[in-house]
Amino acid sequence: MNKSIKILVKWIIGPVLAAWLFWSLYQQIKAQPDINSSIALIKAMPFGSQAWKFWLVILFVFVNWGMEARKWQILMKPLQPLSFITAFKSVLCGVTLSLNTPNRMGEYGGRILFVNDGNRIKAITLSIAGGMAQLIITMLMGCFGLMFLLFGKDVSSTLMGVSVFWIKIFLYGSVFGTIVFIFFFFKLGFLIRLLEKLPYANRFSKYINILETFEAKVLLRLLSISFFRYIVFVLQYIFMLQLLHVEQNVWTGFWIITVMFWILAIIPSFAIAELGIRGTVAKTLFSYSLNTLGILTATFGIWFVNLFIPALIGSLLILGIKIKK
Repeated sequence: MNKSIKILVKWIIGPVLAAWLFWSLYQQIKAQPDINSSIALIKAMPFGSQAWKFWLVILFVFVNWGMEARKWQILMKPLQPLSFITAFKSVLCGVTLSLNTPNRMGEYGGRILFVNDGNRIKAITLSIAGGMAQLIITMLMGCFGLMFLLFGKDVSSTLMGVSVFWIKIFLYGSVFGTIVFIFFFFKLGFLIRLLEKLPYANRFSKYINILETFEAKVLLRLLSISFFRYIVFVLQYIFMLQLLHVEQNVWTGFWIITVMFWILAIIPSFAIAELGIRGTVAKTLFSYSLNTLGILTATFGIWFVNLFIPALIGSLLILGIKIKK
């Protein structure tokens, strides 16, 4: 990307988009009826008879990143075997560096801090493969969620303010994309052969050939871990929404959340605008509820515990690495 375009996106488009999104969300919160009761609910979350849900959400943060660390450990085994603790540290450092980059691309740079110099580019390739496994689960569950919203109940000509026609187009495109991703995920050798035919790609072949070492059973393990990690994400959202009295049927809420994750996965975002984008998408999908503050608090709360807290721990680990060096 041209340097001037990068500057334009980072310092002008990103902040303007963020300001507009946050202002829009603020206006919706102001218009919410009985806002004081909602604020009281937020303050009471860690206490009372339902507090176990709040603390389970916190516990799930470590379950979530623990499963991601296990995936990283499996991916790194043919290149440089890592202990679970080292893999966990790598993942947390990746979270730290991801917060300040578009679509969290900096995550790869954080993970290779615990990898030997000669293996780092190959490790980035492995990290991308792990991300592909998580994306496949997100796409697959998003497709099921779209099917539920379209065919699971009577629908009018519009759904959440969007024409059903366009939602169907999105569903068909999502199904096609999911099939393509699954095919290439289990045919990594074929994908490598295709990439090698691209101009100037041969120079990188020695870094991507490591993907051919993965057998189907290993790839299935990666998908299985990604699926359970995904379920943890969804449960966190459901518990937070319940704590904040966002009225919902759990089954319907589950599938709405899967669609939200899929939409968030395909929307390009910048760190400064990510919270606003998440809030806008969540508010649109849960438009049947008037509890705007509850929806936004759940969304921001999940972002905070799943990303900010691990990033804080990761920053301390990175600082420790720099001090040692």
